[in-house]
Amino acid sequence: MAIKFQYNKTSLGDLGQQLKSREKALPTIKSKESALRLEVKKAKKESDAYLEELASLIERHEYMSALWCEFDSNLIAVTDIELGFSKIAGVNLPHIKNIFFEEKSYNLFSSPIWIGEGVALLKKLAEIGLNSALSSEKAAILEYARKKTTQKVNLYEKVQIPGYKEAMLKIKRYLEDEENLSKSSQKIVKSRHEAAKKAKQYS
Repeated sequence: MAIKFQYNKTSLGDLGQQLKSREKALPTIKSKESALRLEVKKAKKESDAYLEELASLIERHEYMSALWCEFDSNLIAVTDIELGFSKIAGVNLPHIKNIFFEEKSYNLFSSPIWIGEGVALLKKLAEIGLNSALSSEKAAILEYARKKTTQKVNLYEKVQIPGYKEAMLKIKRYLEDEENLSKSSQKIVKSRHEAAKKAKQYS
């Protein structure tokens, strides 16, 4: 990214302000990047923990697998999910506040005795599965924010800050050269004036 500037003191002052603001902001952005990196790991770990819990719950109820053919899949369904939002490292993240189920009534006398346990198990499985999916989504949101923050760190650290410094150095050198040329010109004019004065005295 080319830094636009002019060879004057106003431009030098503007660049100085831009440089100062970026140098001041850089530590904060780096801290945010570190925090986001940590939160991505936590969200992935959380998602994995839910998946492990899901696998463990299924394994513990493996003995019921043969009975599921008797289960009416219309007995229970997820109708709605209430989400809440909280800010972590400046990023809005969703979390599940409530899961709403629709449970259809069934005949306690004609239905198998384990149907009630089956409904409770499916609710638990749905809850864990949805939380796992949301944790995975949170990790993706945080990873995107982390990448954007890393890009900003790199932009400031590797492009803009060195660019502003280089541009300011160029302006300073130009102004110094201009000042030196002005002084040299003044000396030449002065020496010529003095030479002309002397020549006039001796003529």
